[in-house]
Amino acid sequence: MMKNIVLIGFMGSGKTTIGKSLEEKTDMVFVDTDELIEAYEGCKISEIFADKGEAYFRRLENETLKNLLASTDNKVISTGGGIIINQANIPLLKQLGKVFYLRIKPETVLERLEGDKTRPLLIGEDKLVKVEQLMTDRKELYEMAADKTIDTDGLSVSEIVGKILEDFT
Repeated sequence: MMKNIVLIGFMGSGKTTIGKSLEEKTDMVFVDTDELIEAYEGCKISEIFADKGEAYFRRLENETLKNLLASTDNKVISTGGGIIINQANIPLLKQLGKVFYLRIKPETVLERLEGDKTRPLLIGEDKLVKVEQLMTDRKELYEMAADKTIDTDGLSVSEIVGKILEDFT
């Protein structure tokens, strides 16, 4: 297994914020799979969903993980919220490093993402129902992929980072 910290969790769970904070507190470099995909495709994730569909995007996630496996060590890797939907990604995540599932409540997701128009899966009405359904659908997959689960509600960034570092080192 490679010596990376891999962050998984639902959109809005804090993967990017926690990843950047981990980068500041360690000698590790932060990498975001969504940013890598956007750079490769030359457009935003929302545009990929709109123009080429979710299935195409999920294939890009899988390719990105394979590329990271070939070249990545000593990194903090933040993943897209749905990366576990393609179950072929789960063993890849585990090979990349120690996988931390940042678990969050549906209400917190909506609070954090209020007004965010960049999340293709949160467009439309009944956002709470949609979030609850997606979280229910993904729960088992997140748990399957995770080496450690951290309930992030009510914790500060530094508390979450502390829990990860405590478990990682």
